[in-house]
Amino acid sequence: MSEKRIEDAFNEYFTGDTLKNALDFAEFLRANEMVYNGDYEIHYKGKLACYIDTPNDKSYMWRIWTVGDYSNEYDEFPIDERTKEIAWANVVYCGNCDDVDCDPGKTEIIFGKEFVNVCRGADNLAMRYKNPNAETLECMKKMVDMRKYVVDNYTV
Repeated sequence: MSEKRIEDAFNEYFTGDTLKNALDFAEFLRANEMVYNGDYEIHYKGKLACYIDTPNDKSYMWRIWTVGDYSNEYDEFPIDERTKEIAWANVVYCGNCDDVDCDPGKTEIIFGKEFVNVCRGADNLAMRYKNPNAETLECMKKMVDMRKYVVDNYTV
């Protein structure tokens, strides 16, 4: 059985800048030893690094979901203000999704700013980036780099 590649879905459904950005992120993951499980999960050293919703016939978009605890910054891994602003703009709020009774959401501190009613459908899943442009993609790469740093230096 051949390895499932995230690029296959990207190449099938995207063109132009969307395809360029998606393939750039796929290359970033590969260069950083991230492994796609063929479904939604991206792993680093056996630990979840992020989720990716790949496109399909019903949705010509891709989404990246962060995984981690952003309640404080790791002193050794600072995040710049623009990255924080982009992250804050992509916080996922509770919408009582998929008929799951998870309302109300939780209160979280994300890079020093308090957010109320954040989705609590999954632990440590606070931000979702939809069809990220180049600038947003750079932010997402920093979030994944932070997760990689945490896996390498802390017990997770």
